[in-house]
Amino acid sequence: MATRDRAFARTEGIERAASTIEERAEPLDERALPRLADEVEDADFVLLGEASHGTSEYYRWRARLTAELAERGGLSFVAVEGDWTDCYEVNRYVRGQRDDDRATDVLAEFERWPTWMWANWEVAALVDRLRGYNEGRSHDEQVGFYGLDVYSLFESMEAVVEYLEDYDPEAAERARDAYNCFEPYGEDAREYGRSTRLAPADCEDEVVEILADLRRDHERYDGDPEAHFAAEQNAFVAKNAEEYYRSMMEGSAESWNVRDDHMMATLDRLADHHGGTAVIWAHNTHVGDARATDMADRGKHNLGQLARQNHPGECHVVGFGTHRGEVVAGEEWGADEEKMRVPPAREGSVGNTFHRATGEDCFLPDTDAPALAERRGHRAIGVVYDPDRETYNYVPTNLAERYDSFVHVEDSTALHSLGVEPDLSEAPEAYPWGV
Repeated sequence: MATRDRAFARTEGIERAASTIEERAEPLDERALPRLADEVEDADFVLLGEASHGTSEYYRWRARLTAELAERGGLSFVAVEGDWTDCYEVNRYVRGQRDDDRATDVLAEFERWPTWMWANWEVAALVDRLRGYNEGRSHDEQVGFYGLDVYSLFESMEAVVEYLEDYDPEAAERARDAYNCFEPYGEDAREYGRSTRLAPADCEDEVVEILADLRRDHERYDGDPEAHFAAEQNAFVAKNAEEYYRSMMEGSAESWNVRDDHMMATLDRLADHHGGTAVIWAHNTHVGDARATDMADRGKHNLGQLARQNHPGECHVVGFGTHRGEVVAGEEWGADEEKMRVPPAREGSVGNTFHRATGEDCFLPDTDAPALAERRGHRAIGVVYDPDRETYNYVPTNLAERYDSFVHVEDSTALHSLGVEPDLSEAPEAYPWGV
């Protein structure tokens, strides 16, 4: 029997698990926010998951918890599963370095599909809250906003050249010449990856060279330290993006690991640069420890696993899930976003067990219980989704080992995307903090 089927076949422990949840769960209401903050605030790395990229409640609770941690003091930055280049503009906005009237103006600039992941009203609420929090504070006291992902190959190369043009035109020209290696691919990173499978030539040496130059010549750039850090990070993204798109031709496990290795390295770079507490927003498949799922069986590791290994005792991972509801996703890669139904969680799954236990929104402050250690399917909805093919959307999960705490939403609602609702006469009912 396949691993994922076995995660549903073990039904004898469901009642025991449901009983444990019923005993430990607390209502997910206004009183939950300080309780959740109490659980996570001692961690240096607070990793907040999501079971989909299009569920409003996941974003709202993560936003509320992030804002609460900022108000309590010590929060240094938010790092999300987004592109460095786009998120750095959000960082400039929250630090008062852009003149936009509101966060939605900045978030509307996100162009890479799926735009709804960050260009939505729920994120806008957090971003405006952070801008208000940062106002009047020094740079070191402000909370930053950064992207952890590796996709922005061409955008990051362009940003490196633009930065160097202001400080060293000759270095900018060298960078432009090096990056011209990618010119035949028409700013299509996937086409570049496919080409390396057909011919041995690649652009690895070129992107490595520019990163080395920026690191070696750090002292020559006596401008804004934050701007230099961003430029060096863009060179770092370009190097790892080149590897990522090349590794896509070698198999899903290889490219997955390159991507999550990059996320971990970026998180460490940010922590070294800023210090303080970091809040990380990413899908459960990235922040939930891969060793507690079948991902490890397929040769994959992830950010949550690496964070725990690199920073033992300094991480707190919060998983999220739902029983039923609605979600924003696309029918296929690159398709228009649409609101889709999320059917009731499959019998024997994590969502179904929480439904049996409470039948309402709730959270577990602590998942460490023997009854929760049996692997059960945990629904994972990505940016592409088909409600009629639910079998393929479950990850066998040892809840006790994958997460430290868990948030369950009984009946979820779809994210409020700027692409669908860009010019509302009034903000969504849930904006900014309603649950």
